[in-house]
Amino acid sequence: MKNVKILHLPLVFVFVQACFAQADFAPYFYDNGPYSQNGNLALFSLSEDTAVGTQIYSLNGTDPEGQEVRYGLSFDPGSREYFRVDPISGNITLVEKLDREKQDSIDILVSITDGQSKVVERVTIFVMDANDEKPEFQNMPAIIDVLETTMSGSSIYKANAVDKDTGSGGSVTYYLQNPQSTLFAIDRHSGVLRIKSGEMLDYEKTKTLFITVIAKDGGGNFNGKEQFMSSSATLTINVIDAQDTPPSFIGTPYFAYVYEVSVPGSEIFTVVAKDGDVGNPNPIHYSFDDGDDGVFHINKTSGCITLLSQPMYLKREIFNIKVRASEVSPEGRLMDYGVTTVVIRVVDLNNNPPTFYGENGPQNMFELTMYEHPPEGEILRGLKITVNDSDQGANAKFNLRLIGPGRMLRVVPQTVLNEAQVTILVEDSAAMDYEKHNFLTYKLLAVEIDTPERFSSTADIVIHLLDTNDNAPRFSSDYYIARIPENSPGGSNVVSVTATDPDSGPWGEVKYSIYGSGADLFLIQSASGIIYTQPWASLDAEVRSKYNFYVKAEDAEGKYSLAEVFVTVLDLNDHPPAFNDNFLETTMVIGAPVKIEAVDDDAEIPNNVIEYAIMKAEPDNNIFDINADTGEIMLKSYIKSMAIIQNITKQRDCTWSLVVQARDRGQPSFSTTAVVKIDITEATQLSGGPLGSFLMQSRNKPLHILGMLAGFISLMVIVTVIISTATFMRNKKSNRILPNRRVRRRPRKQQAWVFKNPFKKPETPGEKFKIEEVREEEEREIEVIVENVNYNNNVSNVVRQWPLPPSAPSLPPPPPAYIPGERQWAVPTVSATLAPRPKKKVITRQDTVNKALVSELKMRLEQKSLMKH
Repeated sequence: MKNVKILHLPLVFVFVQACFAQADFAPYFYDNGPYSQNGNLALFSLSEDTAVGTQIYSLNGTDPEGQEVRYGLSFDPGSREYFRVDPISGNITLVEKLDREKQDSIDILVSITDGQSKVVERVTIFVMDANDEKPEFQNMPAIIDVLETTMSGSSIYKANAVDKDTGSGGSVTYYLQNPQSTLFAIDRHSGVLRIKSGEMLDYEKTKTLFITVIAKDGGGNFNGKEQFMSSSATLTINVIDAQDTPPSFIGTPYFAYVYEVSVPGSEIFTVVAKDGDVGNPNPIHYSFDDGDDGVFHINKTSGCITLLSQPMYLKREIFNIKVRASEVSPEGRLMDYGVTTVVIRVVDLNNNPPTFYGENGPQNMFELTMYEHPPEGEILRGLKITVNDSDQGANAKFNLRLIGPGRMLRVVPQTVLNEAQVTILVEDSAAMDYEKHNFLTYKLLAVEIDTPERFSSTADIVIHLLDTNDNAPRFSSDYYIARIPENSPGGSNVVSVTATDPDSGPWGEVKYSIYGSGADLFLIQSASGIIYTQPWASLDAEVRSKYNFYVKAEDAEGKYSLAEVFVTVLDLNDHPPAFNDNFLETTMVIGAPVKIEAVDDDAEIPNNVIEYAIMKAEPDNNIFDINADTGEIMLKSYIKSMAIIQNITKQRDCTWSLVVQARDRGQPSFSTTAVVKIDITEATQLSGGPLGSFLMQSRNKPLHILGMLAGFISLMVIVTVIISTATFMRNKKSNRILPNRRVRRRPRKQQAWVFKNPFKKPETPGEKFKIEEVREEEEREIEVIVENVNYNNNVSNVVRQWPLPPSAPSLPPPPPAYIPGERQWAVPTVSATLAPRPKKKVITRQDTVNKALVSELKMRLEQKSLMKH
């Protein structure tokens, strides 16, 4: 049996599905009231400024059986779908923009289902207002007409604006833009526009007025903020004219003239007046009030003034005539009027232009001859010019102007009335230069000032200038640079100088001369300016390569100018390199170079730049290298010892002969050769210790040795001075008494004679008798012993004991004759002979070093030979 339940609820449709197996109860919404954010949307309201995409509500319901529910949302057919619901969560989202002014409520169908039963409810969502609409004028912009005689305070218009918003946002208040600068005021609430108190409209001042009215709402909430909105519209007011303004004259003030050629009936002037009420003007009537003296007439309708008599009969030069312009009413009655003054002057007719006169009448050409550079302010008295205008008054007033090159001259006077004597003054003396202008041409112009015709006339002034010697010769350059080879013969041209003198005649002729400390070898042609060498001059760049002197250019009256001449003697390669000696001997220590040097007397590079080369080496060419720039000769890099050299040469001792060439880099190139003899040795410690080694290493640097000795001596002197000063100061402060010093000298030991045992076998076969020589180091003259003895009496006694001179022993007997094959015995004896010491040979430092090197070399060779055996 099928069970169907129908629930009758207001505005609710309930659908219940039949269940055969078990009863199913329909789901339902919770009703949480109008201010809840979840439930069934009962009495829910939403502001129209809610942003699209905002979650506005959550449908909330349940199923009695606890089944999972789904939510739905639909609209009536043809309705705009403003919302979307999530079927699971029930969240409702706004998807379309709301506008309360278009739709203030939205009907929707919300549903809930558990899959078996579905409940649908119709609910209404109310759209709440937000201040999003501007006030809109209903009757503006508009154009109205207002009579200019409307009283102040009168109402002339009512503005009407409507705001579709509700509440304070829908209330409208009216304002005027720039209320201080307008003639009107508006009621804020009603919008009634009135003329301000004390103000009046005036058609003659302003025919049209533009007023901007602003309508502003009372403000309201929009997107969470307070917002005021306004709009504006323009009201155009046309002012209507009224008859309240008298006529006015146009183009005042009025001035007119009566000329000497005018005739009666001539039109003098026409006045024009218009009604001040231009909106509805009346006709104008013209008349004279005063000042016409009966000699002028005015047309009543046109305002034209004419002459009634001959100009010669006019009693006044100036007439001030009062003219009246009156309005004529439609009935023909004269109404308001205006008055102005017309000034009429009787004048002479300008029919004569200014004219220039010379001594013989009218003239338009004036000539003068004078020297150049006259004094400034000087009057050109040779020009006698007069100017005249035959008219009278303003017609005879004119200006004088001088038109020409520069501002050399000035005319006086510059303004003339009727007639004047024309004076020409010198303004710029320097510009009046014969070399620039042989003659000057000016236009003397006379132009009327105050006349409409502006009559004018001109006269030509031609000034011929005479030359003076006002210029000194001037060189084409302040200095001249010349170059000449050193082998140039005497009389060779060096340079040509040029000077010009712009003066004419003999003043422009230039003569040249030279002077100065560097001019001894040079001459100059006085007319042409060609500078050349003396016939006997021989230029040599090695002696002097630079010369400078002055050249003078002078005219006939002694005016001159100077220029400086710089002459460079160009070096030629005319000197070959030269060694100090073409045969050189030196000693080379392995690892240290030997330097040779050649000198080239040429003055400039590359002529004096020398390159060195080894042309030949004996006994082997493959031993030495030479630095091409410095001349340093060195062993090749693989030669580190004498053994290598001996392996190459197969000789123990060898002196090397090198042919060294020194060649310069000039064109053509010169060269010189020298033979260098070189003894090679190794750098070993000499027997003299470190000092000997230093001397050995510095054998080619005598200044090194002298510098070291001078430094050592200076150091010792300074130390001695410091010690002496310190000792003196210490003794002075402590007041100590210097001790007595006793100097004792030990006698020199007598050299003992040494006798060999005759029965002892000598160490060498040739040793028979040996006397040990006294070494020079042991021959100390005196050994001094200083013994300090301190006596109370402060008396120092110095006892010097000098040894007695030694007595020479007697000469030993001569040794026996040597018999070959017989054993030699050393014969003992008690006497001996001390051979006299030979005089010392003066040995130079170089000889000592050479001998030391040779000795060391021999010793090393012997040691190596013994080691091999």
